[in-house]
Amino acid sequence: MVPENIAVTEGPQVLRRQVDLSGLLEVLGKNLYSTPTVALRELVQNGHDSCVRRRIEDPEGAAEAAITVWADSAAGRLYVEDTGAGLTRGEIESDLATVGRGYTRRLRAEHADAELIGQFGLGFLTAFIIGEKVELYTTSYQTPDEGWRFTSSGGERYVITPAPSRAVGTRVEITLAPAFRELADGETLHRVLQSYCALLRVPVYSDAERRRRANDVAPPWRGEAAESALRRRKVSLEFAARFEPTFRPLCTFDVEARRGTPSHGLVWIQDGGTYGSSDNRNVSVFVRGMLVSRKAFELLPRWAGFAGAVVESDALEPTASREDLRQDQAYEDVAADLHDALIDGLAEVSKREPELWRSIISRHNEALLGAALSDERLFGILQDDLRVPTTEGDLVMQEILRRSGGKVHVSLGERGSAEETLFRALKVPVVLGFRFAAMPFAQRVAEARGAAFVRLGTDAGNRALFPPATLEPDEKKALEALLLEPGWALVPSRFAPAALPAVLIPDRDVELKERMESDEADRRIGAAALGLARRFTRTVDDAVRARLFLNLDNPAVQRILQSSGPRREAAARLLKALALLMSQDPASAGRIADGLADASQALEALLDEG
Repeated sequence: MVPENIAVTEGPQVLRRQVDLSGLLEVLGKNLYSTPTVALRELVQNGHDSCVRRRIEDPEGAAEAAITVWADSAAGRLYVEDTGAGLTRGEIESDLATVGRGYTRRLRAEHADAELIGQFGLGFLTAFIIGEKVELYTTSYQTPDEGWRFTSSGGERYVITPAPSRAVGTRVEITLAPAFRELADGETLHRVLQSYCALLRVPVYSDAERRRRANDVAPPWRGEAAESALRRRKVSLEFAARFEPTFRPLCTFDVEARRGTPSHGLVWIQDGGTYGSSDNRNVSVFVRGMLVSRKAFELLPRWAGFAGAVVESDALEPTASREDLRQDQAYEDVAADLHDALIDGLAEVSKREPELWRSIISRHNEALLGAALSDERLFGILQDDLRVPTTEGDLVMQEILRRSGGKVHVSLGERGSAEETLFRALKVPVVLGFRFAAMPFAQRVAEARGAAFVRLGTDAGNRALFPPATLEPDEKKALEALLLEPGWALVPSRFAPAALPAVLIPDRDVELKERMESDEADRRIGAAALGLARRFTRTVDDAVRARLFLNLDNPAVQRILQSSGPRREAAARLLKALALLMSQDPASAGRIADGLADASQALEALLDEG
């Protein structure tokens, strides 16, 4: 039943959507913008667009464009003044006080290349995020004898009153809310303006007397074409340092538009050392001279965790908050330009600046190992110069191949493994495959150079390293009874050095299977990656988890084969203890004490026999 006081009409009704301004302001303050300092950016932006408007519409009478921002810390007040076009009374109502409308949007439609910034008609509202009371004094170039004062507390209601005419332009006065009084600090104000306004062409000052300019350094890509290379390098490094808060830029490379999307900027290599998993990417993006994002790090490739960049592109589209970017085709083009700038810059340094190239390699060698695998051209630049961790120290691949007879041996075992002990005896470097990107990089180089790639501890690798030899079945069976533990297999072989009687090698694929199928893997590894890994490990036969390779060329082994009785048994126990102590087999770790006891008892038995 419909209440009597509600009018009933038949058919659909067209109603106008209402705006709850207090709710909108709360959204702006708490959700749309990540920091209240955005209010400063938006107010400066309004002043900038007003200056551009005056240059377009009143070129004869336009004063020198300038934006001045200052504060009274004692009173908790903030002032933003411009020498722009000013506002008529009608424009205050139709544009300034109407949410979502603005004169700039209409002007941009007529002058697309005029460096106008505003888009959404929300900028002035941000003053109410930081202010308890907002006052605006303005005189339009169209009515230079009229002045107007706009006053509002909270933003929902406002009062417009006549005011004495002033110089053409606008001044906004904000009584700061207690939570934002820090913006009235002169140094804080200057730093914020430096950050947001660094690339604006209109001068921005951070004091009432205009002695301190926030955008006093022009970006290098706007510099003189005849500038010397040395001077350009110095200017570029200094400019990059303004945007790199943690590390000193080691070198810079120019960003050039190559894909139809206009862009300019710098990309640089950071001076701080990195590891393979380091991600210190740092990208600042400016659109129409105003900072949009300090955290657009995804514009740099993922492998570039040691790089930073500053980019200016009017083709990029900000989101409504102007703190992020739409990931459209222009975004993809700029990302590709940054990628090319990095690789071209690294290629040029590698050819022409050997000292700088050595500095880059020494600081970022591990990260570059992974980077080289991500890009074919980068691999070509880096493959001869990166150092790979081995049992003989960090070596370039050419040295590894030379010392290994044209092969690349890789161990997935931890330091001190039986494989390492064996190859130390041979003075052959083994790549430590458990280190970041070492194994795939070494494998990629081996493939590129047609070299054999041997993964130690795998069935294929073991066959290459320990070629099987023939032993009489009865002899083998007798030795198996003396030498083997559960899960071990005996493999007669002949290998160098002959002085090494036996080597116990855990099966690395079985070790991987055990790790992947553990509860700990479920907690540490993502479901997708873990699923792929387990597809491989399900095919691994774990019946044999370690192999004892018996060197038939070893004189002691030959004597064991020729002996019998207690002497043979004691010698076999000693050999087994030696292999066990050399091994890094995790499952046999608890047997080390038993191995020591066996060795001691075997020595006693041999001495007793003597």
